[in-house]
Amino acid sequence: EISTGATEQTQGEYAFSLSGIDSEQVYSVADQLMARFQTYPGFQFIRTDRYANTPNLDIQLKRDRARALGISEARILTLLRNAYSQNYLYLIKKTTDQYQVILEVEDSARTAAGDLGRLYIRSDDGRALVPLKELATWSPAVGPQSVNHINQFPSVSFFFNLKPGATIGAAADFITQVAGEVVPPTLRSSFQGKALTFRDATRDLLSLMALAVFVMYVILAILYESYLHPVTVLSTLPTALVGGLAALLVFGEEASLYAYVGMFMLMGIVKKNGILIVDFAIQRRLTGENAVQAIHDASVDRFRPILMTTLAAVFGALPIALGFGADGASRRPLGLVIVGGLVVSQFITLFVTPVIYLYLEWFQENVLDRTSFFRATPHKHGESIAVEEAKSHGP
Repeated sequence: EISTGATEQTQGEYAFSLSGIDSEQVYSVADQLMARFQTYPGFQFIRTDRYANTPNLDIQLKRDRARALGISEARILTLLRNAYSQNYLYLIKKTTDQYQVILEVEDSARTAAGDLGRLYIRSDDGRALVPLKELATWSPAVGPQSVNHINQFPSVSFFFNLKPGATIGAAADFITQVAGEVVPPTLRSSFQGKALTFRDATRDLLSLMALAVFVMYVILAILYESYLHPVTVLSTLPTALVGGLAALLVFGEEASLYAYVGMFMLMGIVKKNGILIVDFAIQRRLTGENAVQAIHDASVDRFRPILMTTLAAVFGALPIALGFGADGASRRPLGLVIVGGLVVSQFITLFVTPVIYLYLEWFQENVLDRTSFFRATPHKHGESIAVEEAKSHGP
């Protein structure tokens, strides 16, 4: 039997495959990997799709004898396929039902190896009827149940499930480490199924998250016409992400794909807290207030809107964090990341953001304003923040 995928009875939630040109080398390395994988305590079970000790019947054709009797090798193989492979021939359609026509020998005539001797084959010219035992010999043997392939190369696939509390990230790191030590350069190993999806998605999402932060910085820089105010706004993100990851750690949830989606949502929700504070402080600076008073007034006046939007988002994500609904357990990481990140950022943002704002304002006025390229850009009133502050203090 030649199979292009995993056999159904060996399926697990996650899969890891090994393939190469030399089948004997593939099987030998697979045995070594299996021995190492069984030492990992996080596997609920691990098995392969290779069953090397399956009872088989080894049939050897007498090719010279067949040619002498005028019977081709293809005709012999066709006989065996029609007799034992449940060959589908035709579909009979009726008014209310339809029936498949399948050609095979009766069950009572294929229970023992000796039943092969009861088959007869007609010669190519149709004149002679020869028993199969005159054209082939057979003997019991032990061999593989199937010959599995990936991309037309012999392969062995490992299927495993994880124990409760074990994470796919840790299991994937262990498998990658063992494969790096055991698998030679002539063979190829890779994750399949959910494990492959998780590994690729994690790598891509981290890159996408960095790109999202960069895009947010560019948009905020255009909005505020400043290099430093976007940094103040984005300073709310690390505390929120730490809070989301801490929530996963406290409740024992893994950083699944849902958790990464929650991080993206968290970044968008938390960023608006920084925007509310910084935008209000900039408006106060334009009226002549100094940086300390402006950021203080912004934190006090914007506290109620920030608290209201945060509570609305927390209560909206709370049912997800509690795992309500069909398949709610798989979505819990998403809710925990949002709730944990919002709660932590709510308590820390109002203390950290003003401090960062004041330090960056000092850096802007005392360092960047000395060069024309980084000097604060005039706002719609026609004057920069530094100029406004100078006017408020007089000559």
